[in-house]
Amino acid sequence: MQELRIPATELNEEWVTPIGAADASDLRVMLNRLIYRGMLFSMGTVAVGLHQVSPGTAWSFAKFAARNLALATGVEVKLVGAEKLPGEPSIITPNHASHFDIAGLLGFLPGHNRFAAKKELFREPVLGLVMKTLGMIPIDREDPAQSIALLNRIAARPEGAFSLIMFPEGTRSRDGRMGPFKNGAFALALQLGRPIVPIAIHGTSSIMPAGRYLSILPGTVVLEVLEPIETRGRDVEERAAIRDLVAQRIAARLAAARDAER
Repeated sequence: MQELRIPATELNEEWVTPIGAADASDLRVMLNRLIYRGMLFSMGTVAVGLHQVSPGTAWSFAKFAARNLALATGVEVKLVGAEKLPGEPSIITPNHASHFDIAGLLGFLPGHNRFAAKKELFREPVLGLVMKTLGMIPIDREDPAQSIALLNRIAARPEGAFSLIMFPEGTRSRDGRMGPFKNGAFALALQLGRPIVPIAIHGTSSIMPAGRYLSILPGTVVLEVLEPIETRGRDVEERAAIRDLVAQRIAARLAAARDAER
């Protein structure tokens, strides 16, 4: 396992924690695979049913199911820097190293959050319904104005405003390395005037490695909330500079974990 050092702040002392997958027997890996598939089917079915009655209840159940999945598969998810989360709706921009990123953020990130995904995925009959159940928001990358109008309409509903989780890489990494960031999340944040909250996700690339056929290994994941970036009063033309700044901050924290292993 790797080791991650969280620098000291005014509120907290330096903190050190292992991250990534722990040693596990073949039996445990097989058991976790069965647990994951069973919970994905059973709890997914319940959540989809609840969504037809109460989307808010379905979302709460999905968060509960994500926490139970981590517990059942022996994955400890640690949230660091929660005090940095703004008290207003934000655009949350994590790196994306594994399918487990969604479960970790869904179950353990506090607040009223939703995920964003490209609108084309919502056209799939089964996947689209599951994504709606998880509270995902269809984003039209070719028409930001339409996406903003949709977000404003959803925010006006009784359940209120929410923060939007967008993976700037657009897709998960295949090798655990962070890919290039796209502009969409940052352009949207600037046009909405919402703070941008970078999150460095540590350990998920080995917890749920690509190519292991939906296997989850026991271990430790850290969601590290970094300093938010204010966007009010800034021009949308600054999106590339802000994008690069967020990418650099997250990359630096991911590199810190790798350096600690050596």
